[in-house]
Order: sequence, then structure tokens, then C-alpha cells
Amino acid sequence: MRLKRTFFLLILTFATATAAIAQDKAAKIEEMVKKYQEYGQFNGAVLVAENGKVIHKKGYGMANMEWGIAVSPDTKFRIGSVTKQFTAAIILQLVDEGKIKLDAKMTEYLPKYRKETGDKVTIHHLLNHTSGIPSYTNGVFFREHSRDPYTVDEFVEKFTQGDLEFEPGSKFRYNNSGYFLLGAIIEKVTGNSYADELKKRILDPLGMKNTGYDTSSPLIKNRAQGYDKVPGGYRNAAYLDMGLPYAAGSMYSTVEDLYTWDQALYTDKVLSAESKAKMFTPGLQNYGYGFSIRDQKIGKTDKTTKIIAHGGGINGFNCLLTRLVDGKHLIVILDNVSQGQYHNAMTRNVINILNGLPYDSPKMSIAEALHDTANKQGGAAAVAQYRKFKQDDPEKYDFSENELNNLGYQLLGAGKTKDAIEIFKLNIEMFPKAFNPYDSLGEAYLKAGDKINALANYKKSVELNPDHVGGKAAIAKIEGREVKVDNSELTKYEGEYDGGPIGKIKIWVDGTRLMAQPAGQSEQELTPQGKGVFFVASVNAKVTFESDSDGKTTALVINQNGQELNAPKLK
Repeated sequence: MRLKRTFFLLILTFATATAAIAQDKAAKIEEMVKKYQEYGQFNGAVLVAENGKVIHKKGYGMANMEWGIAVSPDTKFRIGSVTKQFTAAIILQLVDEGKIKLDAKMTEYLPKYRKETGDKVTIHHLLNHTSGIPSYTNGVFFREHSRDPYTVDEFVEKFTQGDLEFEPGSKFRYNNSGYFLLGAIIEKVTGNSYADELKKRILDPLGMKNTGYDTSSPLIKNRAQGYDKVPGGYRNAAYLDMGLPYAAGSMYSTVEDLYTWDQALYTDKVLSAESKAKMFTPGLQNYGYGFSIRDQKIGKTDKTTKIIAHGGGINGFNCLLTRLVDGKHLIVILDNVSQGQYHNAMTRNVINILNGLPYDSPKMSIAEALHDTANKQGGAAAVAQYRKFKQDDPEKYDFSENELNNLGYQLLGAGKTKDAIEIFKLNIEMFPKAFNPYDSLGEAYLKAGDKINALANYKKSVELNPDHVGGKAAIAKIEGREVKVDNSELTKYEGEYDGGPIGKIKIWVDGTRLMAQPAGQSEQELTPQGKGVFFVASVNAKVTFESDSDGKTTALVINQNGQELNAPKLK
């Protein structure tokens, strides 16, 4: 009896210690997330599960800012592209049922689709973003069509049948058109609406009563309003007809229901083991079917953890769902503010906390803290306030190089060039060995007409970073020794290009200069670097024009900050 009693006490002691550790982790998560919310960097709900058990679940901020209605764990948020994993799951169910084949041409299920392109694209290509079909979610779409209702067939015909951007299977390019088409295929194969199949196949069997296909007209209890973050506050997000994101991004959910979904993926309730293996096998760019799959380092250790994740962004909302499958951990962040740039940092912090490691404490944006002073009192006053904040509370604010650079460009864009110069000069003082502040100051001096100081700062930026192509191009232009290209060559590039998320890009020749203007933005000069290769100094971007075998220009490719954008030439 004594042995049994001792054993029981040991179990009880272990359970009590485990609960205490979980409570400590939850307290740290609460402290961290609350700071992000206080600093205006998060507004939404968070759920964290450890070893399959929820240890933290809470709402932060306002579900409706006008009425002062607080966010709670059962607040419903639009989840944008997190919808894609549900669409992929339905497709895989239909594969298991023998109604769809992954290697079949999409035209087998959408016979009215354009054959010369559709015959090259398989269901597999649509699922893992390798189809080459242009994505419909570009600047032109959001500016001209996002408020208009379309039937599924009308939308497929009008927006998803463009020329292929590359040979299917050869490249990865994230693509909302592909998942819209998958929704249309689900409807053709089943004879039911996508929303009905979603409800019948996943939501009802799992008891996900607070998740659904979102439309604007029904009254949905606890639905959050969506907002955009602007300097000094918020504004209501632009209206979007929710029939248009469709199977690529039209769902709403709660943190609790997404936990239910996560747990189901460890079972065979929704998908067979074979289907889950297909879903979670990384392809190009580590993308599977509706999920990104990767190994991530844990803090500053040499350990890694397998992460299966996806984010979602849609007018007024942003979210991130991260599954740490090695330990059955889950991190769900739902936000009813469209800018979600802090979600990755929040997720990394939670991962550190779950692993007993220190995390990076959130810091207030110094650019935002100085915004009103800079705009109302000028650059000199903002510099003085910066120095005071840095002396009085150095741990509260993010004093990084990028923060001052952002503030400087806000002022430069508002036509306050002298004030921008003051901010860029301060950035150089704070970061004298960084090349970018010198480049930014050079640009501001050039805009002010001061070529002498502009040249000096551009040269310093190149001295610090000999690979800085933009600085070299600016120096060559100021010194009058830039590469010359004949007008007959420049005219080959004239026309309009589909820039996807940045809208149409207009290219034209102005005298001896080649000019570019993305929709809704200011015109920019393209400085030649060689045949077909140009540099846009103002945004530090390289532009390359592609041609076919006949020498006809077919597209332009923009490389900026490690990102590539392919913009086909419009006919």
C-alpha cells in the first residue's frame, strides 16, 4: 500500500509541476502579446496549444473600434489564404473517392477553359502554385473589379485565362487564380457549391460551428470589422465582394475552430494518411498543398522544429496559422487589421517561450512615435524628440536603422524634403557604417537640387557597400557618364505590363530617357545598365526586359530586396 501511495504522490507532483510550467508559459505569452497590442502592432485573438492542449486563448483590442466591442476567442475573423488548405483538403478527398486525379489536366474538369493553356496544367500544378497561370489579384483587379459580383463561371472566363507566365511545373509563383479554379473544379465534379461542400465535408463533421464561407449580406454573430493601420491610427478597410476571393480566400473562422482543424489533421477524420502525406510533402519553394513546410531554428540554438504553416491577408484582416508538428504545438494569430508584419515575430517569440528560451521583447515603432512631431513641427523637432526618447527610455522603442529610414521617406513622399534630410542625417549619425542611410540622404539631396552633397553621400554608400548597384547608377548619372542606349532600342520596351500586385506598369520613352510608372505611383526613370537591363535608383530595383526569339519584348522582371516580380507585356 505504501508503494502505491508513493507512486500516486509522484504522479500528482509531476502533474502539478507540469501545470505550473504551462501557466508560466501562458503568462509570458500574455505579457508579450499584450505589449504588441499596447504598441498598436496587433489587434485580434491568439491561441497557443502545447502538446495538443490549449495553454493560452485570448482576445486583444477591438472587434469593432467604432462601438468599442472587444475581441474575444469566439470573434470571427476573415482568414484570407488560410482558406487554401481547406480547398486542398476537399480536392484530396475527391482524389480518394476517385473523382479527381492529381495528374489530370484541369480541362478534364473545366472543359470550357482555354485549351492551349489548360491542357498543360494539372490539378497538382494548381495545388502547389506551379501552374504558370497569372494570378488575378493584381493592382488593376483590386482597383477596378474588387467591389463587383461575378458568378464562378463568369469570373473564370474573365480573370483566370491569361497567357501562361512559364511552363507548368518549372517554377513556383504564388497564385490565387489556381485556387479559384480548384473551387470551380470542386463545383463541377460534385454538382454542389463550394460553400456547401466545405460545410458538408469538413465543417460539420468536425463541429466547426464558428467557421464558414463569408459573404457580406448575412448577419454573422461576433463577426469582426476589418481595418487598415495608418500613421496615428486606423481606418475602415476597403470593401471587397467576398465571392471574388472564393476558394482562394473567402472563409472566416475563430482561433478555437482552427485549433479543432489542427487537431483533426493528426487523425484520419478529414484526410487519409495517404492524402496527408501528399498535402505535407514540400515542392518548389517548400510549398505543399495549401501549406508551407519548412524546418526552423529554435531561438539561437542549433535545434530545429518542423513547421507547417500558412498566412492569410485580405482587406482589413491578416492572420498566421503555425503548426509545430514535432510536438503537436499550434500558434494561431487572427488580426482584424490588414498589416500583419509583426505576426512572424510574435510566432517566433511563442516558439521560444514553448522551448523555455528568452524572447525578444516588443518595442514601439520610433517612426510612428515621431510621426506627428515630424509632420507638424518639422524634422529638427523630430530629431530632438528622438534623442530624448533614446536617452530616457532606450528599451521602449525600436531605434533600428529601418525605422528612421521609413520616417524619412514618409516625409520625402509628402514633399517635405528638408525635413527628410534632417531625419536621414540623424540615421547616418546613429548608423555610420550602414550604407543605406547614405544612399537615402543622397536621394533627398538630389531631390533638393544639391548635386554636390548628393554625390558625396552616394559615393559613401558605395564605399561601404561595393555591390550597391543603385548607388553606382546614381553616381554615374550625376557625373554624366551613364550607359547610353539608342532610342530605337528603348522604343522596343514601350507599352503596358501586368505588374500583378502593383498593377499595370506603363513604360514609355521621354526624349532620351526610358520612363516607368506603376498604377497609382509616381513616374520613375529607368537608368540603363546594359542591353535590356535598367536600374531604378529611387526604389533600389533592377529591371530586366525579356524578349522572344524574334526580339519582341514579352515581359519585364523586377528584382528588389531579394524579391522577383514577373510582369508580362499586355497585348
